[in-house]
Amino acid sequence: MPARVPGGAILGVDGYIVYVEVDVSSGLPSFEIVGLPDASIREARERVRAALRNSGYEFPLKRITVNLAPAMIRKEGAGFDLPIAIGILSAIGGVSHKKAQQCVFLGELSLDGRVRWTPGALPVAFAAKEQGFKEMAVAGDNVEEAALVDGLDIYGAYTLREVVSHLNGEKRIVQAKKTDIELSSDDSYDVDFKDVVGQEYAKRVLEIAAAGGHNVLMVGPPGSGKTMLARRFLTILPPLTREEALEVIKVYSVSGLLPPGKSIIPKRPFRSPHHTISAAGLIGGGRVPKPGEITLAHRGVLFLDEFPQFSSHALDALRQPMEDGFVTVARVNGVARFPSQFTLLAAMNPCLCFRRPSRGKTAVCTCSPGAVRRYLSRISGPLLDRIDLHIELKQVEVSKLQSVRSGESSRDIRDRVIEARDVQLRRFQGKGILSNAEMRLKDAETCCHMTKDARTFLYSAVRKLGLSARAYARILKVARTVADLEGSERVDVHHVAEAVGYRMPVFQV
Repeated sequence: MPARVPGGAILGVDGYIVYVEVDVSSGLPSFEIVGLPDASIREARERVRAALRNSGYEFPLKRITVNLAPAMIRKEGAGFDLPIAIGILSAIGGVSHKKAQQCVFLGELSLDGRVRWTPGALPVAFAAKEQGFKEMAVAGDNVEEAALVDGLDIYGAYTLREVVSHLNGEKRIVQAKKTDIELSSDDSYDVDFKDVVGQEYAKRVLEIAAAGGHNVLMVGPPGSGKTMLARRFLTILPPLTREEALEVIKVYSVSGLLPPGKSIIPKRPFRSPHHTISAAGLIGGGRVPKPGEITLAHRGVLFLDEFPQFSSHALDALRQPMEDGFVTVARVNGVARFPSQFTLLAAMNPCLCFRRPSRGKTAVCTCSPGAVRRYLSRISGPLLDRIDLHIELKQVEVSKLQSVRSGESSRDIRDRVIEARDVQLRRFQGKGILSNAEMRLKDAETCCHMTKDARTFLYSAVRKLGLSARAYARILKVARTVADLEGSERVDVHHVAEAVGYRMPVFQV
């Protein structure tokens, strides 16, 4: 009698249930797996055969056919080892059919029958709950991750024999306790904003960016503190909510970046890819679509140092994810949608020789106008239009470098940021919006209560500077954030004026 055992697979960052159908019939001994399996699944034939024998079970010398349904979706990963083994045992009467059909199985098998950790346990657990399953069996090292899902009984097994004994009622596996998300505290960072000497203007900009989730472009010579400021930006961001933490854990689970068997302590991600990264590595892709750096930075920070050194193709690919908060990757083997709600921090030098002067300084730059133009042309206008805050950094005076570190600490700045974010969460309650940067234009018009003078000033600035409709909307959002930091219900002229000032060009060809 054919067996049907539930397993799980990943598409994008979401899980779905795959039914492992096993038929054991008379004929020449063979073992075939169909249903668009990849190489790692086809190799399961040898792992499962050895695991069954080394666990003390008889491997049937018959014609074995395994189908992974739905068969039209390509599948990958070693997580099907466990359901295939249980399916074979169920087909030959070694395991109860009824019990095997009521539980979702996920796990890789060692040759000696041990159940090993596999990525993607959390999204598969969510899929199992949505499909109405009550139980899920995973590797012992996947228990903490899968146990984050409420309403699903999780059983962690370390050997195949444990799973079989559990299903046959011989020795039940102890049900895992539900995992609580341990959110990081503001004291868990090794860096602090009080280490930054000078650059008070830059600190103000980053505070606004953290409070509203706005993108930032920093332009300045080497040694002016761009990277130092970016590395400390994470210390002033508000802590993750439980919903945000689950989104982050799901992404890292799919990517295989969660440490097996360890406590989950999610912080906001900080991703800093090298400028030689490909467009697929940045956005996501591959034969079977995988998350890129923008998805790994979801609900966190994406820091792109040496901004113009990234390929133009990779940078322009950022435009749609920055606007929509997600990216859809279409390949022959499938279409996947990845979340990409991140804050972009971009840093760059003003020219190739790094000595291009600031306004009012004596020119010492040795770059020709053509070389500077080619260097800066790597950043397209539409991409710059999507960056809310543009700031120019200057070299800090040597005398200030020798002064005592007496600036504001990250804790002080973070407290103001959290207060502003709390205002936004109350404002957008029920709309699925967590920060001002995520507002749609219709939300911006209704939530940004501007005074008459402020609206007149904004219209005048947009006309005189020749700004786009997108720039208008983003100025409105930044002005709303400035007002939130001040505790003001209405957006006044000085709020708009500050927001407009951050749209001024910070480099010239």
